[in-house]
Amino acid sequence: MRRLRILLVDDHEVVRLGLKALIGRQPSFEVIGEAGTADEAIDKARVHTPDVAVMDIRLPGKSGIDATREIVPLLPDTKVVMLTSYADDELLMDAIEAGAAGYVLKQIGSDALLKALEAVARGESLLDPSLMNKVFARLREATRKERGQAFAGLTEQEVRILALVAEGCTNREIADRVYLSEKTVRNYVSAILGKLGLAHRSQAAAYAVEHGLLSRARE
Repeated sequence: MRRLRILLVDDHEVVRLGLKALIGRQPSFEVIGEAGTADEAIDKARVHTPDVAVMDIRLPGKSGIDATREIVPLLPDTKVVMLTSYADDELLMDAIEAGAAGYVLKQIGSDALLKALEAVARGESLLDPSLMNKVFARLREATRKERGQAFAGLTEQEVRILALVAEGCTNREIADRVYLSEKTVRNYVSAILGKLGLAHRSQAAAYAVEHGLLSRARE
């Protein structure tokens, strides 16, 4: 069976030696290169085309994330695993955006690290379990911000009426729900269409659903 070809990137030689000793004991792995800087990592990756690059984030000069941004588009078959001491939200999201396939902390056990490298080489994405909640929290916050921007030009009453439009309510039904006259509701709907740059009621309903207004109303 073909061995997985690993590139080790860390500015501390002791760390590289430890990883090399661990990986070298496994018949299914092969360390094909080492690097101590981002530029060296990019050069070694280009020459050796590893299956997986184990990348430290904090490197002298350019960071491991900078290196990842260059390696991933250059070598799409090379997977990058960030191996770091930092459980930092910003670094985590930057690494994911740069194209890293995995993000694990240096506190990880030896067996878990080897399994992580195998998983990433198979095309799986992997995050340290202790970081999953941070990722989901950031995604939820990004979704809330996106929803808020989508309806930023509407008043609270207009947002409420738009949600009822999306639910399929008629103007009469909306009037009964919000205690307004049907004519006033028609005026609100016209104003909503104008603010959103839409021409039809059905477009407004689709816009509301697309931007999560109904799910927000249920939260």
